[in-house]
Amino acid sequence: MFKQLSNIETAFKHVRLFTVVIIIACMTITCFSIYKGYSFSENQRQQVVIFPDGKAILAVSGTRKDNIPVEARRHVKDFHAAFFTLSPDDKAISETMKKAMYLADESAKRVYNDLKENGFFSQLISSNTSQHIIVDSVNVNITSYPYYFKFFGKVRIIRPMTTTLRSLISEGYLRDLQVRTDNNSNGFLIERWEILDNKDLEVQKR
Repeated sequence: MFKQLSNIETAFKHVRLFTVVIIIACMTITCFSIYKGYSFSENQRQQVVIFPDGKAILAVSGTRKDNIPVEARRHVKDFHAAFFTLSPDDKAISETMKKAMYLADESAKRVYNDLKENGFFSQLISSNTSQHIIVDSVNVNITSYPYYFKFFGKVRIIRPMTTTLRSLISEGYLRDLQVRTDNNSNGFLIERWEILDNKDLEVQKR
């Protein structure tokens, strides 16, 4: 009889141990499922499908910090495109310069004033000259703030009789404004902008 009771007690211990193991396993699986479900839900919330021109594109959201290098380079390119893409029209020049001034501080304003005082824009209009920029590369160092950048590109100047290709290398710093507007969609401001090189590379007859 005592042996039978001992066997029953041993069996009960085994059943209890097995039950505890099953409960722990179920709790582990449940917690893991909840975690994976939450992670999946978060990933889905960060993704959205947009349809530009009828084509489905998956867009993924990110933090401001993740996008700093891309947006900083875009800001530098936008500024140089506005400042150096010019048509022989005073209103067009005024509009592009106004756009450029929203993207930079007084350092860009000083360069603009120097060009204006030297008759650069008047000569461009009177000679029916246009120019546009060619971007080669933009280097941005985001390891220290404000972010230092260096722009490498070219300016193609089209005159009635000739086409001139000029080098363009400039540098400056980017300050993060933390605010985006219609006039400054990237939320940066160029400071201490300086043109390092701007010389003729080649001149071709048209």
